[in-house]
Amino acid sequence: MWTVDGLFIGEIRIMEATGHRTGLFKEPVERATVQRLGLVGDYQADRRYHGGPEKAVHHYAPDHYARIAARFPAAAIHAAPGGLGENLSSTGMTERTVCVGDRYRLGDNVELEVSQPRTPCSKINQRFGEDDLAHFVLDERITGWYYRVIQEGAVERGAPITLQARPNPELTLDYFWTVVNQHRPDPQELQALADAVGLTESWVKRLHNRVAFLERS
Repeated sequence: MWTVDGLFIGEIRIMEATGHRTGLFKEPVERATVQRLGLVGDYQADRRYHGGPEKAVHHYAPDHYARIAARFPAAAIHAAPGGLGENLSSTGMTERTVCVGDRYRLGDNVELEVSQPRTPCSKINQRFGEDDLAHFVLDERITGWYYRVIQEGAVERGAPITLQARPNPELTLDYFWTVVNQHRPDPQELQALADAVGLTESWVKRLHNRVAFLERS
């Protein structure tokens, strides 16, 4: 069992360096209401790539921030929970322990299902002032992940997190990225990822397209 160490929500802000709108900047809260589209009071600027029912809640392991700070010391001030735009933070839940399709209960009411790993975007580079941060996070397979909301409700900081179901015990998020990040992964391994219970349709389509490409070339 794990614990909700941090809850974060944020409004749309403007990146000073670029003028881009973003929901990346989050503030800690003690309690949040979780609905189908995410935490009440949390907003995403570009809904093409962020938010929606399949990416309603973003979870990131605070365990990784020390590595980020060591690699990018000039940006260490930002390397703290909430810094990568996550909604949930809990020590010990990482890409090596969390699987696609996992279902977790937070407190007494909220139930979430892991839908896909997060694909880091260039706005985290802008947030930290480091051009290589997104690549580093992806290469190190410390991207965080998204949930879809199975059961709505309220959750408080300090609430327990318990695993309810694990349909794909072999498919950790770390393994997912290990396969996907290869130049020419085994098509059978890609197909196995695509067959995972709970994976978003967008990722299933991407994986099928890549399998077809590899089998043609």
